[in-house]
Amino acid sequence: METRVHPPVAAALRLCLHALLLGLLALAAVQAVNDAAPHAGAVVAGAGVLAAVYAAGALAPSVQPRTRAGAVWLAVLWVLWLVLLVLSPDALWLAFPLYFLQLHLLPIRWSLPAVVMTAAAAIISFLLHGETVTPGTFIGPLLGAAVAVATVLGYDALFRESERRRELIEELVSTRAELAEAERTAGTLAERERLAREIHDTLAQGLSSIQLLLRAAERTLPSDAPAAGHVRRAREAAQDNLAEARRFVRALTPPDLENGSLAAALERLSARTTTPGLTVQFAVSGTPVELPTPYEVALLRTAQSALANTLQHADARRAEITLSFMDTSVALDVVDDGHGFTDDSAASTGTGTGGFGLPAMRSRARSLGGTLSVESAPGQGTAVALTLPLPLPLPDRRTGQDAA
Repeated sequence: METRVHPPVAAALRLCLHALLLGLLALAAVQAVNDAAPHAGAVVAGAGVLAAVYAAGALAPSVQPRTRAGAVWLAVLWVLWLVLLVLSPDALWLAFPLYFLQLHLLPIRWSLPAVVMTAAAAIISFLLHGETVTPGTFIGPLLGAAVAVATVLGYDALFRESERRRELIEELVSTRAELAEAERTAGTLAERERLAREIHDTLAQGLSSIQLLLRAAERTLPSDAPAAGHVRRAREAAQDNLAEARRFVRALTPPDLENGSLAAALERLSARTTTPGLTVQFAVSGTPVELPTPYEVALLRTAQSALANTLQHADARRAEITLSFMDTSVALDVVDDGHGFTDDSAASTGTGTGGFGLPAMRSRARSLGGTLSVESAPGQGTAVALTLPLPLPLPDRRTGQDAA
């Protein structure tokens, strides 16, 4: 008759309650037979009927706390107990397990009056059977009722606290697992970006320089020179390996950059970030040019971090991402109409210089010789601008030659 998940101790307590009630019924029946009471047969029959009704309700799936079936079952038990109480004074002791059943099955606004009525019935039956009246006649049932109320309410409070702790522990374990997965993913992406940057800045640039030098050497050699063929094959090998290095760089770039240009990746980012409460728009200014992979990664990550801050802290309704190509630089601007922040509030909330996002953006900008500026004021939104100088000469990633 209980659907909630209880610890083994609670299951043992329920078994003890069953044993107590059935044992007291058996005691009342045996006592009536031994004393040759006038209604001994009726007492035995009443005890048997009450035991059968109790066992049926205890095994019935429909008898649950705060349900109609549970209340009806409890009412039938109470009436049968009153009948047994009229027949035998020994049935008075059944009031104690009945207290626990009433407190368990009925809402608190009904269970407390039921407990009081049960205690009153026990006291009145004692008086009707002509037993000697003592202070214990009144104190016993009332004290038993008070102990039952305190025990059940205390256990319920402990159970609710235990459930809250269990839910918090499950949430903590889930959060830790998600955090660990996010850290692994972030570490993997960071290492991929670092390897792509290192390959691009060392191996790829070195092979590009070797290819240019060999091309220059090939031009200075006569066409019939014995070394011309070796220089040409060396240049072709350098060109092939440069193309392979650039394929490695593309394979290590963030997934958003694998299937398209930077502008396409920013367009997809804007679409993914748009929610019913936030509209994100993307625009390109100027004539797009081919950018080195580290530049594209830095611009994309900066846009992602700025939009994350907008979603988490700005409470904005609109945000705009603008990618601007100029003669000597490329700029990314992320502007929102959120509540903004001051330097002090940013330090305390983690949205500004006190957090991790903006320092990470500034570190990316510095590593590529660029600058990051943040403009914000309470109620006036926030603007994040990343400016990177275009490398000269700009490498052509398709051929490995200078764009010039």
